Amino acid sequence: VHDESAIRGHRLAYIGPNPGRIIEALQEAGTTNPAIMLAEVDKLSHGNLGNGDPTSALLEVLDPAQNGTFVDQYLDIKYDLSDVMFVATANDLGNIPGPLRDRMHIIGIEGYTDEEKKEIANHYLVKNVMKKDNLTDATFSISDDAIGALIDGYTREAGVRSLEQQIKNVASKAVVRLLKGAKSVKITPENLEEYAGPKKVERELVDPEPVVGRVNGLYVSGMGGGVLPFEAVKAADPKGGAAATGLLR
Repeated sequence: VHDESAIRGHRLAYIGPNPGRIIEALQEAGTTNPAIMLAEVDKLSHGNLGNGDPTSALLEVLDPAQNGTFVDQYLDIKYDLSDVMFVATANDLGNIPGPLRDRMHIIGIEGYTDEEKKEIANHYLVKNVMKKDNLTDATFSISDDAIGALIDGYTREAGVRSLEQQIKNVASKAVVRLLKGAKSVKITPENLEEYAGPKKVERELVDPEPVVGRVNGLYVSGMGGGVLPFEAVKAADPKGGAAATGLLR
């Protein structure tokens, strides 16, 4: 959302005015106390871009002290949103402005572990892909180790969306092989690159023993996180002596 009017609505003085998305959602739900999901609020445009600030408009929607008298510019009357439950989702809290984040009760949801991703793939993702591609257990199979290799070498995310896409790619190439006369295709770690291509992700290496000048650190991102090695590098100083490089505090 890049325009404040998407939330507050357009005034009747505009050509083709419409109510905002909040009022439209209430109309669609047919009740005054629904649960409304605001997906990926961290991708809202914030700052004045000429069309108002949608994050400022959302403050009035989410603030319990203000949303009892929310004004949609299309309706031009006060509307009570205090009975509505708003559930917002975000990948990166850092992209949500502080005042808006203060109106939220943050519930952190951890990403899946590799074992959980493997179970999801075995019970849901592979079966769904096989059904869409008209594959059967007699013509296509993928081993647990191959799924683990897909997770380890082809995806880097907290969820399973990329994993599902990789399984689709593997199944599509298996369908081509079957159409060329193969009776069945079994995906294993040994032949995975033949169907999925070369590895796309290299896992960070962790030093099992202490190394002089290097330390293992952790990082967190929208895709999950991992291990990040930090190294001290000796640099020559034109004036002689030691030189401090990087962001040292």
